[in-house]
Amino acid sequence: MNTEETLAQIAKEVSVCTNCTLHKNRKKAVPGEGPANAEIMFIGEGPGFHENEQGRPFVGAAGKFLDQLLAQAGVTRGDVFITNVVKCRPPENRDPQADELASCDLYLERQIEAMNPSIIVTLGRFSMGKFMKGAKISQVHGEMRKIGERYVIAMFHPAAALHQAALKPAILADFAKLPELLNEARKGLGRSAKKAKKNEVQEDPKQLNLF
Repeated sequence: MNTEETLAQIAKEVSVCTNCTLHKNRKKAVPGEGPANAEIMFIGEGPGFHENEQGRPFVGAAGKFLDQLLAQAGVTRGDVFITNVVKCRPPENRDPQADELASCDLYLERQIEAMNPSIIVTLGRFSMGKFMKGAKISQVHGEMRKIGERYVIAMFHPAAALHQAALKPAILADFAKLPELLNEARKGLGRSAKKAKKNEVQEDPKQLNLF
């Protein structure tokens, strides 16, 4: 299977997954979305109310802010892949539990392996914890680290700025560095720029402007 087919297969499995208790209350699983050859993968925490209704990641208030942050960096949703560490909504938006993270990590690892992105951007402490165990997001946000075969940047979750306005300048500054960091990651990995396929769910797609 090619990357696109692999991601579609994973999404199909996620939609009927019963590996943890989160499936009991879901309306729609949220496997993630974006072009198969995206250079940047965003990994958030878990679906919320609106995501559970639509089966798409980051479509609520935090998603609207994420769209603004992407636009600031010259990127659209059609250029990046967006997913979460858990694919079904935790009840009342509580923190994901260890067994839930472990169950969904099997899918996430397959997505990462299939896509082989140049950069993974973690949004929030749970996705950061997958790659930077023991790190404090207040200390490492905006920094890019080489982890394994790719680069990882820890960033605050967009929802954090909705609850703590003082974090907004830091989030804006971190996202503004994305084009520069992507070029740095390409050099470090010996890769040239890809022209990402436009994601069909993206409305009014704009030309990729990361190089």
